[in-house]
Amino acid sequence: MLNRRLGVFVVLVGALSGCGNGDTLESFGGPTMGSTYSVKYIRHPGTPGPVEVQKQVELILAEIDRQLSTYRSDSDIERFNGLPAHSCQPMPVPVLQLVKVGEQLSETSDGSYDLTVEPLLNLWGFGPQSRDEKVPGAEALALARQRVGYAHLRIEGDQLCKDAPVEVDFGSIGAGYAIDRIAAKLQEMGIDSFIADATGELKAVGKKLDGSPWMIALEEPRDDQQVVERVITLDGNGVSTSGDYRNYFMQDGRRYSHTFDARTGAPITHTLASVTVIHPSTLMADGLSTLLLILGPERGWDYAEKHDIGAFFVIRTDTGFVTRTSQAFDRMSAEKAK
Repeated sequence: MLNRRLGVFVVLVGALSGCGNGDTLESFGGPTMGSTYSVKYIRHPGTPGPVEVQKQVELILAEIDRQLSTYRSDSDIERFNGLPAHSCQPMPVPVLQLVKVGEQLSETSDGSYDLTVEPLLNLWGFGPQSRDEKVPGAEALALARQRVGYAHLRIEGDQLCKDAPVEVDFGSIGAGYAIDRIAAKLQEMGIDSFIADATGELKAVGKKLDGSPWMIALEEPRDDQQVVERVITLDGNGVSTSGDYRNYFMQDGRRYSHTFDARTGAPITHTLASVTVIHPSTLMADGLSTLLLILGPERGWDYAEKHDIGAFFVIRTDTGFVTRTSQAFDRMSAEKAK
């Protein structure tokens, strides 16, 4: 899966001052999915310490890596990707559930979003099998597009099947799924206030040590420096940002992003620089932020309003950036002063 860390980071002002009740702020993190993860949580007397919690979190991440990674040949999905057309393979239930989520996002975006774009990622130089970033020729593009299309996938019982040599990449929803799994485990362990992040997708629940809400800073979509565009509070929701400003190449004066519209087989070229989505499911926030970025500033906005999605759009102009928020975003977030 791609390293997609961008767009959001945690604001910890006030988090270190406790209330004298024995609660402490604990934190840990490490590498995952080609990037990093981190967990911060409020430990009450009697709740597990960070060593035990980290062990449980990393068991989840290791399981997801074995199932979803396109960077290891023995993962469940890479073994499936290596199969020829008209093949089936037994899959863990979570993988099949993620395929269903991807199918739902594809259908509601008229095929613009698609989990099977890995041949295009590789062709354009963004995938695990290639880093030769360049605009491909028409013949090579036509051949790659024959291996793309969510409709070539089907689920039969506990098996994932394909009728064309398609390859699945969960890079647009895998990290969000991981965060939902981690959040569920933390709550199962009696942890009721935490913020968990993996590759930039995160979820916050409860309050900081001083009783104030967790605050999340949304970045301006720049690749030269980190500039805060907006700060919001978060409690019980996941948040994900997708953008075109950290993973792209320039050729003949044009920007080519790693985000693809499966209908055209080419990277997006519109003016939507980034989109942040707030959703109770971090998995859905992850997938929807990618979907809206693909659709662009107008179609994406219409989609967000139609489906009541909390979305924050940052649009590139000749003079800088302009922002636009959906009604659901305004309802779900509380903006703080920059």
